[in-house]
Amino acid sequence: QTDGSYKLHGFKWFTSATDADMTLTLARVQDRTGATTPGSKGLSLFYAEVSRDDDGRLRGIEVQRLKDKLGTRQMPTAELLLDGLPAHRLSDEGRGVASIANMLTITRIHNSVSAASTMRRVLQLARDYATRRTAFGKLLKDHPLHMQTLARMEVETRGAFLLVMDVCRLLGREESGIATQLDTHLLRLLTPVVKLYTGKQAVAVVSEGLESFGGQGYIEDTGLPGLLRDAQVLSIWEGTTNVLSLDVLRCVARSSGMVLHAYFTHVKSLLAGASSVSSLAPAVKAVDGSLSELEEFVHVAASRGQSYLELAARDLAYSLARIYTGALLIDHACWKGASPSDSYAALRWCEQDLCPVVAKQKRGCYDSRTPPLDAALVYDQPIEG
Repeated sequence: QTDGSYKLHGFKWFTSATDADMTLTLARVQDRTGATTPGSKGLSLFYAEVSRDDDGRLRGIEVQRLKDKLGTRQMPTAELLLDGLPAHRLSDEGRGVASIANMLTITRIHNSVSAASTMRRVLQLARDYATRRTAFGKLLKDHPLHMQTLARMEVETRGAFLLVMDVCRLLGREESGIATQLDTHLLRLLTPVVKLYTGKQAVAVVSEGLESFGGQGYIEDTGLPGLLRDAQVLSIWEGTTNVLSLDVLRCVARSSGMVLHAYFTHVKSLLAGASSVSSLAPAVKAVDGSLSELEEFVHVAASRGQSYLELAARDLAYSLARIYTGALLIDHACWKGASPSDSYAALRWCEQDLCPVVAKQKRGCYDSRTPPLDAALVYDQPIEG
């Protein structure tokens, strides 16, 4: 437009929070001939305000229909037709993806906070229910197997909380202008890691939580099924698990491995503070050993090529999450205000396979013969050789 603004035209098949007052969106700028630049290099970032005319109709936006979703029904999601929506370009032309990256950091951390809080919510409900519900002649809380199940949920929930809060700490340091280079590298690496890991674990923990209520967890009147429906989206929007796992590889490559160097350095510093705490020795040994295995994997995988790394991406991201969370739990257990259960939580966390990427590597899961075998398995095709 003559005043430097733009008009946006196009169709948005999936738009969340459609009752918002403003939006940031990516769009392509047409030249005088109507041509656009394909690919991500053609995307620019725009700011648009959502307003209505005197008749109450949206300006430049037509709501085609609301989505019928599995969960998060309290938040409207719609198909929108943009027909001349006034907007202002915020980025240089073609720099939209890079410019919107900061917003993606915020939304992915927000998703992680939601995941950790959802896990805590269902666990609190399950804890309370266990003190009231009688089964086989005694309260659920007096059944060791039931307590074992809730304890496993508790460990997962504590780990998620510490992981999320540490990433929030890094974000706060960056926004305050006091972040070190190590902080910046850690934030870039851990943002996709915390989102993908907590998103997946929230679904598992909430599902386990519903099961702990027995049939009550399946009845809509209790409100419990809605927790599971809402949790399912946490692993989907803001980047699915596989998409974010590939983003981890991307940030490693673009930083020439410096994000991993920062990761290894910081985990070692967290473990150093617990070296004199004998009760945590098994946990420290487990994390330290897994960290060494991960370092070795990184060196080996770097020489195997991109296809090898892509096959390992999800397991690598899980390994990064579990090792880092283990170090955080250990560090928290060393805090002077920590409780005995904090130490036990660290020990319990470190009983699991902290570095699944190495275990899978040893079984040849990332070898070149694996992709065609996977495809044959999925589509029930003949397997040669």
